[in-house]
Amino acid sequence: MFRLLRKEIQVFFSSLIAYLVIFVFLVLNTLFLWVFPGEYNILDNGFSSLENFFILAPWVFLFLIPAVTMRSFSEELKNGTFELLATKPLTDTQIVLAKFLSTIFIVILATIPSLVYFYTIYQLGQEVGNIDIGGTIGSYIGLLFLTAGYSALGILCSSLTSNQIVSFIVSVFLCFLFFIGFDSIAGLFDAKTGFFVEQFGINAHYVSLSRGLIDVKDVVYFLALNTIVLSTCILKLQSRKW
Repeated sequence: MFRLLRKEIQVFFSSLIAYLVIFVFLVLNTLFLWVFPGEYNILDNGFSSLENFFILAPWVFLFLIPAVTMRSFSEELKNGTFELLATKPLTDTQIVLAKFLSTIFIVILATIPSLVYFYTIYQLGQEVGNIDIGGTIGSYIGLLFLTAGYSALGILCSSLTSNQIVSFIVSVFLCFLFFIGFDSIAGLFDAKTGFFVEQFGINAHYVSLSRGLIDVKDVVYFLALNTIVLSTCILKLQSRKW
């Protein structure tokens, strides 16, 4: 599995899309956080906080992660190379996990340069170091879980079609639905029912982790989401043998 994982990463970085994804992510965040005036501009707000980055990142990932995952299986199915891959001494589970983990690794690489934002805010505070480090760490952990959720949904969509564009569009829709869709649906109900509906969405648990408190229910939610989505993907691949 690790050889396939390494191969997936190498193949991704052999194409222009890898560098384009990382470039777009960093440029968009830099422009909104430091250049464009407005509610997201850190210098305009005057607070030594990275909160705006963690508000923007899920929306940017909403498009970038599907752009990464759309090739995972769609390209294999279109070119007929998946049958060759299936002849390797690998189970469908190992294949799915390799593609899933490679996506997360790539997104983590794109996120690492954002630590420059943290260092800059750390130094710019009225008192050096006047930033909520615990909350920032919790937010990065929340972003990692969100990345895993988006990646799992993207991998599933890619396994459903040989058309990369269709995979991208459906993946964006599903990520949007799980990120903010349930919050919108919750508004149609009373407070108690609405709160229950919100718990099915990613945003409620992402916001909870962003407070710096690692709650078991939030971790269990993301683990359950990834397990269910990836298991569905594995079943879809196994259905070709039926």
